[in-house]
Amino acid sequence: MHDDRSVQRFEEHREHLHAVAFRMLGSTGEADDAVQEAWMRFARADTAEVENLRGWLTTVVARICLNLLRSRRTRREDALDADPPVPASSPDDPESAAVSADSVGLALQVVLDSLGPAERLAFVLHDLFGVPFDRIAPILDRTPEAARQLASRARRRVRSGRPAPDVRRQRHVVDAFLAAAREGRFEDLLAVLDPDIVVVADEEAVATGFSGREVIGAKAVAALFNGRARQAVAVMVDGTAGAMWAPGGSPRSVLAFTVVDGRIAAIDITNDTDAVAALELAALED
Repeated sequence: MHDDRSVQRFEEHREHLHAVAFRMLGSTGEADDAVQEAWMRFARADTAEVENLRGWLTTVVARICLNLLRSRRTRREDALDADPPVPASSPDDPESAAVSADSVGLALQVVLDSLGPAERLAFVLHDLFGVPFDRIAPILDRTPEAARQLASRARRRVRSGRPAPDVRRQRHVVDAFLAAAREGRFEDLLAVLDPDIVVVADEEAVATGFSGREVIGAKAVAALFNGRARQAVAVMVDGTAGAMWAPGGSPRSVLAFTVVDGRIAAIDITNDTDAVAALELAALED
């Protein structure tokens, strides 16, 4: 059994841990359970040599929440909490400011609740709590670059203020894009692309011939894909619509799409072998 000093060490971080868990899970009750599980793991662990206990505990809570999110077979039926807990803040505490009422209202929680588990964790830990990607990556079993792309996709969804569209609608948009790209129908490509679309490629994609790290604008993106993607197939990538090129059945390049209002607003291209291997890929069902 831990002594009073150990209890005090944990209690110093309880409010922070509860804020992280609530952002991840969207439920005060589930956040309470996650923090209690973190306490049990802390009580069993030897943390005497842990220099950054706050970071250690944040990682523990994040893993617990990720497992809970992945185990959910359907969306929660219980209502989202209308008044999320806000930790005590000070002018010099950017984390507390990040989880203030303006940042984490019910509207944001609805959008967060529509994200895939990996996207949600990457966004919440990095954008709301300032956890660097090199610490987020091991939690997700991804590279820091892959974690960065997950947070980027989630960030665009949050900024749009809209939950992710349903899979059937995503499939329709992706199929239209791939068909137009394969057949070289430039005008049809333009029709399915948001005027301000942004395509971001990882370093491996750039090294193997992709036209730059970032391509912006519908005309530039349409020109990039026009007449290409002949061997690409539609898939789900970390719970969102995407496509992959998989010669011989082994994924070599993965494209994750952000679909907003029936158009593709962003494409993230991943060619890094380790990052591709860590992605959750699944067939898009009709």
